[in-house]
Amino acid sequence: MSRRVAVVTGGIGGLGTEICVALAHAGRSVIAADLGARAERIEQFARDVEGLDIRFEALDAGDFEACGALVRKVEADLGALDILVNAAGITRDGTLRKMDKVQWDAVMNVNLDSVFNMCRHAVDGMMTRGFGRVVNISSVNGQTGQFGQTNYSAAKAGMHGFTMALAREVARKGVTVNSISPGYCETALVMAIPDDIRAGIVEKVPVGRLGKPSEIARTVAFLTDDEAGFITGANIPVNGGMFMSF
Repeated sequence: MSRRVAVVTGGIGGLGTEICVALAHAGRSVIAADLGARAERIEQFARDVEGLDIRFEALDAGDFEACGALVRKVEADLGALDILVNAAGITRDGTLRKMDKVQWDAVMNVNLDSVFNMCRHAVDGMMTRGFGRVVNISSVNGQTGQFGQTNYSAAKAGMHGFTMALAREVARKGVTVNSISPGYCETALVMAIPDDIRAGIVEKVPVGRLGKPSEIARTVAFLTDDEAGFITGANIPVNGGMFMSF
């Protein structure tokens, strides 16, 4: 059997890179799809993944037509798009009374519209071929809400609503759709938080530390395995116990 082909949006970010690496180590051919304007970051990414079956493709995941073009290119070049990980995301924080429409729209476009954009173009091929794995990277803040993040929390909660609905639509065709809700991890965004605020966050985490991007990536690798076909419509919390529920 040929290697499964995976596309990871937001693929050159700290979390995205770890996901790409984990999938490559699991025997996947990986396309890291991300904005093409950051030459220095793209060069660093290439060095970080050197020797692995990972390549970069420029993509604005908030652009519906661009997502369609990428899916068609991957299917034409590699024969299939088997695994889709929607990890593209941004923040534009501010309390609602100070948030402008630009901040709201930007977060919704990158964090939520992108999930529709990629899935809309990818699921037909998955269903036709009888195999697919979709993983949407949500957030603990989509479960709990977060001060100053009405846009981000709404988008991340919306991702899981989308996950459950799509999972029902495609389940009988061999396609699974799941979410992962990471807690606070050692990404550049979190490590840029002032030390005293970050320490306060860690105090609220029962395991007493931040997560590692590799811990999220291992969960992605598990959910996208060929043998994970009986898990669908689920949200997997990877948050150190910061939020617990049934």
